Amino acid sequence: MNRFRYSAFALAALAAFPTFATKIDQAQSIQEKTNQASAHSQKVIDKSASESIELKASIERLREEVNNLQVYRHHLKTLIDSQNQEMTSLTQQIDEIKETRQGIVPLMYHMIDGLKQIIAQDKPIKLAQRKERVEKLTALMGRADVSEAEKYRRILEAYQIEMDYGNKIATYQDDITTADDVTREADILYVGRLSLIARSLNHQSFWVWDMQSHQWINGDTALLSRINQAFDLANQQIAPTLLDVPVSLTVAEAK
Repeated sequence: MNRFRYSAFALAALAAFPTFATKIDQAQSIQEKTNQASAHSQKVIDKSASESIELKASIERLREEVNNLQVYRHHLKTLIDSQNQEMTSLTQQIDEIKETRQGIVPLMYHMIDGLKQIIAQDKPIKLAQRKERVEKLTALMGRADVSEAEKYRRILEAYQIEMDYGNKIATYQDDITTADDVTREADILYVGRLSLIARSLNHQSFWVWDMQSHQWINGDTALLSRINQAFDLANQQIAPTLLDVPVSLTVAEAK
């Protein structure tokens, strides 16, 4: 009897074994699928995390670019404002230049007329050169290829030359016409604008320019040695010394 029970139990166990094995296989399959799903999910998570990091990095780069663009935009605005101010300033300067030019041109013509008057009323020191200089300035005013600034510079240069005549002692050669209406070549000495003396080329006679009569008058031959000394000093042939020469002044200058 007992033997029969054991045999029945064994048969029942053997009969249930295939079903149990199948369930184990199913469990293992489910576990594998679960593991695969977990692995896939982990890959998805990892990928999402990586993409999230890249997205954050991109956002930071974009923010930096936006900040840079804002700085650059501010820089451009500053430049544009500065250029607008410069344009306004240039426009004002152009208007001022037009006004200045309208005023400077008549002034230059007046200055040239002033030079003519100075030369006409002054001692005839290098008279031909001075008149030629004024003629060139007058012609220069009508030239379109010369700037107003250059014309003005030339006129000022001419005035400076006129001023230098009053501060120098020098000699040169030129033709003079004396009071007896004789034209002759002579050595001419000017001591500033105080004295203008002409000496014959043989150093035997001299003439003094008279501002009252506006002509060359004969000099006293007794003063000839002093005159020769003055010429030597002007030509740097002797050491500096005091000069004793005739002076010629207008009535106003004499007072």
